[in-house]
Amino acid sequence: MIVNAPADRVFSAFLNWEKQSEWIPFTRVRVVEGDGGEGSLVEAVTALGPAVLRDELRVVKVNAPYEVRVVHCGKVLRGPGSMRCTAMSGDRTQIVLHEWFHLPAGAVGKIAWPVLWPGSKLGFTGALKRFGRLVEQGRLP
Repeated sequence: MIVNAPADRVFSAFLNWEKQSEWIPFTRVRVVEGDGGEGSLVEAVTALGPAVLRDELRVVKVNAPYEVRVVHCGKVLRGPGSMRCTAMSGDRTQIVLHEWFHLPAGAVGKIAWPVLWPGSKLGFTGALKRFGRLVEQGRLP
């Protein structure tokens, strides 16, 4: 995804963990340990009706303004993730986000994942587009 803003601004906005609640639907994000940088523990709780998913992630590497690496370490969502910012001409930034989740629930998870994944991917793609718009509008620092 391309954001029409400088890489340092995009990166800073992404690492403002609590502000992620403004662009990830149905989700509240907060830092529960640390200052949001390396070593910090971040919690994202997504609630849709009675369904609640708690995602805990440990920030393992911050290389501002280029890359942040995390490890999802909760009971359900587990695995590494990264977000990279690449500066482009004209104060534009390319964002690349990768998440590698270990499937929960054994065989049930393997059956359910192909059904859940498209909706999850579509939802997060929309969230990233909203993030980009908010950064471009100056509504995310």
